[in-house]
Amino acid sequence: MSDSIFSKIIRGEVSSHKIYEDDFVIAILDIAPLSEGHTLVIPKEPAATIDELSDDHAAAVGRVLPRIVRAIKKVTGASAVNILQNNGSEAGQAVDHVHFHIIPRYVDRPEGVGLLVDWKPRELSQDEALELGKQIKRLL
Repeated sequence: MSDSIFSKIIRGEVSSHKIYEDDFVIAILDIAPLSEGHTLVIPKEPAATIDELSDDHAAAVGRVLPRIVRAIKKVTGASAVNILQNNGSEAGQAVDHVHFHIIPRYVDRPEGVGLLVDWKPRELSQDEALELGKQIKRLL
């Protein structure tokens, strides 16, 4: 993994607007937010994608996400949030270090509604689901 901007922020070499930090995780305000309160939650472990992240660091992210969401919603008055994790460049990941976006949603603010998603689901047959589920379960 390359020496990313997040690695430099974690080491204190680059300034950020830090809102949370513990031994495993740092959370900073995004410098190019989609809406007020847009925050990045970053495990300190230098893993490029979530499948490379250790169980301890993944669990630490899972423990702090709800607390950070509650604080952001209370401070900003957001009605909801999107939590987004792009995993790999083909999925839109721009920084080669695992990170989660907390993007507040504001239905009453035209200047900053947050993340807009155009979800286009496909159908999954029972046979496809059974076979795919079997293959995934076998690896867990």
